[in-house]
Amino acid sequence: MNFIIQFLGGAELANFNFNKSKIKNNLDVLVAFGVMGIVLMMIIPLPTFLLDILIAFNITLSLIIILMTLFTTEVLQFSVFPTLLLITTLFRLGLNISSTRLILTQANAGKIIEAFGNFVAGDSYIVGIIIYVIIIIIQFVVITNGAGRVAEVSARFTLDAMPGKQMSIDADLNAGVINDEEARIRRKKLQQEADFYGAMDGASKFVKGDAIAGIIITVINILGGIVIGSMVLDMSIGTAATTYTKLTIGDGLVSQIPALLISTASGILVTRSGSDENFGTLLASQLTSFPKVLAIASAILILLSIIPGLPTLVFLIIGICCGASSYLIFKDEKEAKEMKLVNKEIEKAPVSNEPENFLSYITVEPLEVEIGYGLISLADEGSGGDLLQRVTSIRRQCALDMGIVIQPILIKDNLQLKVNEYVIKIRGTIAGRSEIMPNMVLCMDPTNEFIDMPGIKGREPAFNLPAVWINKSQQEEAEIKGFTVVDAVTVLVTHLTEIIKAHSYEMLGRQEVKSMIDSIKDKYSAVVEELIPSLMTIGEVQKVLQNLLKEKVPIKDLVTILETLADNARNTKDFELLTEYVRMALGRAICKDFVNEKGAIVVATLSSELESTIGKNIQKSAQGSFPIVDPDITGKIFNSIKEVINSVAFYGSTPIILTSPKIRPAFRKLTEMVFPNLCIFSINEIPNEIEIITEGVVTI
Repeated sequence: MNFIIQFLGGAELANFNFNKSKIKNNLDVLVAFGVMGIVLMMIIPLPTFLLDILIAFNITLSLIIILMTLFTTEVLQFSVFPTLLLITTLFRLGLNISSTRLILTQANAGKIIEAFGNFVAGDSYIVGIIIYVIIIIIQFVVITNGAGRVAEVSARFTLDAMPGKQMSIDADLNAGVINDEEARIRRKKLQQEADFYGAMDGASKFVKGDAIAGIIITVINILGGIVIGSMVLDMSIGTAATTYTKLTIGDGLVSQIPALLISTASGILVTRSGSDENFGTLLASQLTSFPKVLAIASAILILLSIIPGLPTLVFLIIGICCGASSYLIFKDEKEAKEMKLVNKEIEKAPVSNEPENFLSYITVEPLEVEIGYGLISLADEGSGGDLLQRVTSIRRQCALDMGIVIQPILIKDNLQLKVNEYVIKIRGTIAGRSEIMPNMVLCMDPTNEFIDMPGIKGREPAFNLPAVWINKSQQEEAEIKGFTVVDAVTVLVTHLTEIIKAHSYEMLGRQEVKSMIDSIKDKYSAVVEELIPSLMTIGEVQKVLQNLLKEKVPIKDLVTILETLADNARNTKDFELLTEYVRMALGRAICKDFVNEKGAIVVATLSSELESTIGKNIQKSAQGSFPIVDPDITGKIFNSIKEVINSVAFYGSTPIILTSPKIRPAFRKLTEMVFPNLCIFSINEIPNEIEIITEGVVTI
């Protein structure tokens, strides 16, 4: 509605509504002029183009009338039909008179009549006459007589039943079932039904008269046309007979076909039984209510298909269709009965009076993705969306790379979000959000330079890189220029993957740890039974695993982790120290992604002064080791780290700083807030076979 107001403007919309209301209020005047026009049409000659328009209108009106009768559920919804039947009959007679005048005077009655005559009669006007007579017989003998008889009987029974129905209304009123207003409405409806059937009984006589008049007019047109054509227009008798017969047949068809439709509509309307559903719905439901009938019909038709002389393919196809329909209907009925039994069992089940359990309202999902309604198509497999499959692949990849099993990720729509926005939540808290364009692709420059492509500027959410959303038709051009192009689903999935990696330690609970340990318990029962619960509890193992995941160390080699803990848990309960022992045992797994093709690892080291400063100022707490150093020194350390990162070409672009085992945890705590992606290795974590190449030094 707002769009219409903006498009038309306030004043224009008000004027439009006013004009519409004005036309609706003056429809009675237009109908009156239309009826008078029908009468004048019988007197005043019409040009052929206007006659074509009126004939087309007559056909359209008849189609509307028969469709109306098919969709009504009670006769009073079309109570104007008897009067409309009279008006349409008068209109057809007026058209007949106008077309007769043109046929006899000009031997031309417009394109519609000529087209109907040529199409039906073709080269033989005898065929046209026979078809026309058949239509007249069908309308006059079959439909009109039947509809008239039904209307007559319905009117008689309705009048006979009126006293009983009125008494029923009075009884309901006296019993308080209905009030005075409802009683008046029901009495009025009863009277209207009686009036309708009485009017239909009389109106059907007009249709009979119209059919008789059509026959008489046809005979007059043919005989009169032959006389006028041969005597006035200098035609031969054969030419005159052919010309006027075709025109008369065309005239009769364009007049009688609408009459046939309206007669059929009257028959449908008066034969309707009381129901709250329209004709099409009733027909479909009742014809398919007995699947056995269709099955028997199918068997008979298939039997007929094998009888010699009969068309095998026709009967076989129809028989198979009936059989398939019978099977499907029977299957639906069986499912409906089973559902009905289930519903009965549910109804019989005792209703619990216990207080409602509100625990479901306070539980949160470990990981969920909420999407705006503009992104629903990405998760709809029916429309080609593959988001669900891609999310499943993420869980599989996390298990392979990190060694953790991510619980099923809930994807749901959220109408409170922007159209193309999504939100990633961890345990009900937002961990990331962004907007993507589902029908476009994201263009990025690997060198982080300016992107000279027309589109919508944005940023890649996973790594916060500048990017441009471009049309899919521009993808090839962008790739030729050396840009990286990814679709919207890949952007969302990449963002989700990075958030999982960054927050995997938050999603690793005691239940997940227990499931992981149980998965290896059968094969490695000795180490599990030695460690848990005599040396460490599940919660204590969880803390060590979380410490590893915080620094993106894979915990896939769970056996090595548990054995290392079993070796050292007798000597210390310091989780930070136990984590360092585990890191040393997992040295190869930690370093494998940072070793270049030559088997070396590029690192930056700490100066001896910085090592000494941090080592002398480490303070222990329940949260781990922290270096207590002067803020000025901390600033110098951060500036030096930034210079090293910018100047050293680390393999894989991930900066690595090598420290002594003593200060590694403390130095990590110092830098993790400012440099979250900085890898801090101790010298003991790098295996002897890996060469260490020092390219930079962090100083103070």
